[in-house]
Amino acid sequence: MIVILTALGVEQDAVLEHLVDIKVYEHDKGTLFDVGTIAGHPGHRVVVGLTGAGTTTAAALTERARAEFAPAAMIFVGIAGGLRDKLAIGDVVVATKVYSYQGGRSEDDAFLVRPRSWELSHRLDQLARRLCRGNGWHSLLPKHASTASPQVYFEPIAVGDVVLNSSRSELARRIHASYNDAIAVEMEGSGFAHAAALADQVPAMVVRGISDHADGMKASADRAGGQSIAARNAAAFAIALAASLDPEPNPTASTPTSLAPTLPTIKNKVIARDHAKVDKQIGVQFNWGQR
Repeated sequence: MIVILTALGVEQDAVLEHLVDIKVYEHDKGTLFDVGTIAGHPGHRVVVGLTGAGTTTAAALTERARAEFAPAAMIFVGIAGGLRDKLAIGDVVVATKVYSYQGGRSEDDAFLVRPRSWELSHRLDQLARRLCRGNGWHSLLPKHASTASPQVYFEPIAVGDVVLNSSRSELARRIHASYNDAIAVEMEGSGFAHAAALADQVPAMVVRGISDHADGMKASADRAGGQSIAARNAAAFAIALAASLDPEPNPTASTPTSLAPTLPTIKNKVIARDHAKVDKQIGVQFNWGQR
């Protein structure tokens, strides 16, 4: 089973387009997940969750999904602002490193960055790079797609709880100066990556489609459909990656479980003399409250 998390409805919808037999699963704390199977791949089940914007909720729901479903891998899928001229709307970025850019120390005359970062799972990195050979994952894009050949970049990204919509602001300058290898910026990946790293190193990946260029023109890019294109392409790549993982051995089989405990075999013989009663055998006491 693979868990795919998204922050926005447009991102979630793009992932669900690739699933069939979808059922709603309600966590006991109220979180709703969609559980389905990748179309054409009956052995590949996917859980899709919606976190909302921000690193803290992304971290909390990443851990909730991991604890509930024990997935083989987790992928955060969504949109991002591009920080390089080479990036076209709809291009996909696989985050090789996720920077949390807001950590630091504020002095009178400077902000001293104290970066944290998380790196991409090696296993997922290897599989994702193989998907790019011949762009076979493009088969999951609609034939009428306006961006027929989105490119995939394996580069770092920068993450913080800020919508960056300027290439000249103080924050934009700080990211350029201190995280100058980052080619995209978004708002959830560091919380997701941090939670995944704390969860016994569950394989995790952040996949983002470029929806704008973080240059003051976000509203125009959104009106032109940048978010839909970016979400669609990122979802297609993530689903192709999920389908490339080993399928479940028998996803439809169910293993019956017994609620009654199994008592150990009694091998010794207890003999009571002089009309004594035996109601408990030493060494064979079972606590029914423990399983």
